[in-house]
Amino acid sequence: MTSTSTLWLFPLIVAGGVLQAIGGPMNNALRVSLVNPWLATLVSFALIVPVFLVIAAVFVRPLPTVAGLAGMPWWAPLGGIVGSLAVVAGLLFIGTVGAGTYAALTVSANLLMSILIDHFGWFGITAHSITPQRAVGAVVLVAGVILVTAG
Repeated sequence: MTSTSTLWLFPLIVAGGVLQAIGGPMNNALRVSLVNPWLATLVSFALIVPVFLVIAAVFVRPLPTVAGLAGMPWWAPLGGIVGSLAVVAGLLFIGTVGAGTYAALTVSANLLMSILIDHFGWFGITAHSITPQRAVGAVVLVAGVILVTAG
């Protein structure tokens, strides 16, 4: 259940979702212009590195602790690689299936996997059980995907 003290985050999260929806077609245009999807991925990520170098230089605190680094799971730094696969998929497929179908499939896969991650507490997440409401929401989401992709 969501606390009212976190509701202010929702518009920021929605804005992130809007930006993700815009990013896919932008990356598709980059791939079309550069022809090579791997070069387009490299260009896309090459622009990200200097931005975050500046951000990290401005916001230098907090710094990691030795205990935090020692306790970090081996797989934690791999999140960026996993995320980059979504970027590559968008580069390769949005132009073929369309932004709506791509978003419907990726958002639904993301939500369904997230429900499982929550339920089992994978990746160090506090467990949140699958409730009947969550299960119905997942079924409605899948129905929505079927409607979006069939149209």
